[in-house]
Amino acid sequence: MPTFKITVAYDGTDFVGWQRQANGVSIQGLLEGALADLDQRPVGVTGAGRTDAGVHALGQVAGFSLARRIEAEAVVRALNARLPPDVRVLSAAEAPPAFHARFGARAKTYRYRIWNADVISPFERRYAWHVVGPLDVASMDAAARLLEGRHDFAAFRAAGGTTRTTTRTMAASRLERRDRLIVYEITGDGFLRYMVRAIVGTLVEIGCGRRPVAWMGEVLASRDRARAGPTASPEGLFLVRVDYDANATGSGLRLKVDVPAMSREP
Repeated sequence: MPTFKITVAYDGTDFVGWQRQANGVSIQGLLEGALADLDQRPVGVTGAGRTDAGVHALGQVAGFSLARRIEAEAVVRALNARLPPDVRVLSAAEAPPAFHARFGARAKTYRYRIWNADVISPFERRYAWHVVGPLDVASMDAAARLLEGRHDFAAFRAAGGTTRTTTRTMAASRLERRDRLIVYEITGDGFLRYMVRAIVGTLVEIGCGRRPVAWMGEVLASRDRARAGPTASPEGLFLVRVDYDANATGSGLRLKVDVPAMSREP
């Protein structure tokens, strides 16, 4: 049974998230339905990360095994022919049988987009959090950089979360303004549920001048979700990239995870 690693992009606006659920349409459910039609049997799909309802992906990674022999290029064509246009398989490659999209991941990069102007373009409203009023981007970036390194991120997880360990290592946490758009990017070895959105809500509190830069460190040290800012809305969040070691994917290249420079993509 050949095992495949695919990279998927999707507009998450109209979906309940990555994970299959009893009610609503999920990305995982769509892929499994398309693969069942292709392979004429149930096919389980594992994703690198479970994006929530309304959250988007530029480079989600998933893995599955098929009973039939098929070329990777044919997998891309067959899946895209069976998926809605707001979900696209960008690439596919055969991977080692032991490949696991979630447990094999070395790092993930997320991007959050804030539209900082009085009026938001109708073409941005599905892909950015609209924040009216001036934001001190220099202070926000200084606060974001305090998250780099290895820390306990319990203050930024979803209330009532049951994750056994909340310690994670962030290789990069940076923020910059691009005209009316403010872009935050964070790369780490793992993320808690709602973590990036809670961080962004905290950064906006600092950008509005309601809190000083040092407050970010105080919130981090507190391990108390009630001390952090509000959870930012989902539409501004994108899963940008998932990195693996070469031995996890069968690739001849080792992927880098220490990427402090921000991507220049939108």
